[in-house]
Amino acid sequence: MGSGAPQKRDPDDGDPEQPEAAGREPSRYDVMANGYARWWGPVILPGAVQVLDALAPAVEAELEDGREPRLLDVGSGTGALAIAALERWPSLRVTGIDPSGGMLEVALRDADERLPAGRPERFQTTIAYADELPFEPGSFDVAVSSFVLQLVPNRGAALREIQRVLRAGGTFAWVAWQRSERPFAPDRIANEVLDDFGFDPPGADSRCGDVASPAAAGLGMRRAGFRNVRAWSGEVAHPWDAQGYLSFLTQFDEESLFAELEPAERRDIEREILERLGRLTPEDLTLRLPTIYAMGRAGG
Repeated sequence: MGSGAPQKRDPDDGDPEQPEAAGREPSRYDVMANGYARWWGPVILPGAVQVLDALAPAVEAELEDGREPRLLDVGSGTGALAIAALERWPSLRVTGIDPSGGMLEVALRDADERLPAGRPERFQTTIAYADELPFEPGSFDVAVSSFVLQLVPNRGAALREIQRVLRAGGTFAWVAWQRSERPFAPDRIANEVLDDFGFDPPGADSRCGDVASPAAAGLGMRRAGFRNVRAWSGEVAHPWDAQGYLSFLTQFDEESLFAELEPAERRDIEREILERLGRLTPEDLTLRLPTIYAMGRAGG
């Protein structure tokens, strides 16, 4: 299924140039913004907030010096990482960029709902692409990005732009999916049931920029001008239950497919998927996706 899981790509140099610029399709993300926040955001949030753990020494050093660090969230989406940063460090000033205005609308709404009075004003958003940042050099003290740099048309160009808008010595930390073909049993079951009912399985996700290895991530950062670079592997693990996965599938991941089914046919398909999911163990129902984290300091 197209649940946002990592995808293969052919280049192995840490600086892919993808033929299809997925990040240039903001309208797709505008439409899916609310569903993304409800269904996919909670899956990836534990992996995303580990970026803040990596960034913590740099932020806290700024705070100890009495400054209000300026943080750039690259590909802010529905704002989960930006909001978590403001929950953790109330004195930050956060700018979130994303090509999807619909995603950023959800981000600002959630910030208003979740943050204490006065803190949402510290979160500003700008519609922009990661490789065309509309900021002057040295505009930010720190930067973060979560599960975005596998989507951009040219990761090297995005890294160079982030390095440009950071002040000298400013820290950037990010996480993206690691290339993997690890199977997920619920996805296989859903595809098999749809095939049994005469439907072609959904096409593969067009994204092809998942990171090959920590070494590739580190190399890409060094090529972009970062220093003191380190990169490491991690994992996102999300425990679905049978009904939760079915709801995710039918209400978000393959919502359009299920919306086109006749009611009786949809009931039969959902019943069959749920029955087969019920035979799986909790471990089978746990989505495990490998990740790569990287961080470094801007040169200059």
